[in-house]
Amino acid sequence: MKHKVFMELGITFLFKSITEMTMYIKTSDIATIATFSAMWVVLNLTVGPLGFTLLRLPVLCDFSVYFTLLLATWVSNKMGVPSMVGLIGSLIVMALRPPSTQMWGFLASTILFDILMTLCRHEIRLKPYNIAVTSIATMVSAYFAGVIIGAIFMSMTLERALTFWGIWHLVGGLIGLAAAIPVIGALERAGVKGIKGA
Repeated sequence: MKHKVFMELGITFLFKSITEMTMYIKTSDIATIATFSAMWVVLNLTVGPLGFTLLRLPVLCDFSVYFTLLLATWVSNKMGVPSMVGLIGSLIVMALRPPSTQMWGFLASTILFDILMTLCRHEIRLKPYNIAVTSIATMVSAYFAGVIIGAIFMSMTLERALTFWGIWHLVGGLIGLAAAIPVIGALERAGVKGIKGA
């Protein structure tokens, strides 16, 4: 019952975001969403499962999700783009690999990430405030994904989902953050702003 209410809230948020996005969405935003949705799918079908195969832990799933989201957010600087990347990417992953129900948890965490990133206007810059907000948004969202996935989709006790599974998802989110920030820094130093300036 609780997950039904949660999903209804998430769907309502997405439809509202889509409606508001149509007012200011550009061709470059559509290209960004398409590109990073494809990246989401590729990483979640290849790199993500390696964490379970090698370690029996979800860390590379979260790396796949948050590395992609952070780059998409940096490119777009717009609310709704991370949620759309998560929605489209999750639906494609579930279509290609139906047992991947954990994607619902990642989709929910993507919406939370999108909301939290409004605190820095979706700007990922190498400035203390932006890095702090980005780090907190990533950690909170990844932990949230772990709790949702553990408690709902893996039938863990809430205690285990809050302590064990949530923590490992948080670690995976931090790995994604640690990989994305240097990439973003290198792109900024190189003056890459192609899509951002379009």
